[in-house]
Amino acid sequence: MRDDDTARLTARTVGHYDDHALSFWEGTRDHDVSQNRAALLSALEGSGPFTILDLGCGPGRDLAAFRAEGHIPVGLDGSARFVEMARRHAGCEVLHQDFLRLDLGAERFDGIFANASLFHVPSAELPRVLRELHAALRPRGVLFSSNPRGDDREGWSGDRYGCTWSLDRWRDHVTTAGFEEIEHYYRPAGLPRAQQPWLATVWRKR
Repeated sequence: MRDDDTARLTARTVGHYDDHALSFWEGTRDHDVSQNRAALLSALEGSGPFTILDLGCGPGRDLAAFRAEGHIPVGLDGSARFVEMARRHAGCEVLHQDFLRLDLGAERFDGIFANASLFHVPSAELPRVLRELHAALRPRGVLFSSNPRGDDREGWSGDRYGCTWSLDRWRDHVTTAGFEEIEHYYRPAGLPRAQQPWLATVWRKR
């Protein structure tokens, strides 16, 4: 995939979120992803408070939750509308960056919370993005990710580009980037596998 192709698909995807920011907030603000936040926090070593990057923070629901628990969350989103909303809602630092042009610095974060976000990264760019996240974590830092599970296909769903990953292929990508798996599970909890469309994984920086 050429650079101009990835730039176009990123712009179109981010544009969708800009155009639907308010309806997205109304539709997701009450989603209970406490299981996912707990999975990240329980894997972090030490007593905290922890510095956590919320990658694809959207309007700031989880930023506010991490801050309420006493941590130091930093948001990141490609949507200017989401960045504005997250800063106002959570009162946290929020970076306006898209996932293909990250500028995070070295070893800044104890944990990275990528809840329903990394699946927007095209497969051709994913190895580089994962290496950049690895570099942004402190030694033995933790990466949490939640992606739509599927059969390793990618393409458009309306105006959003995304990938559906199998556990095996996702493992290949993340372990190659320098992580070791801590755990994985499917969501929503307590339902038959056919009704669990999300694959959650937790990783430690080697």
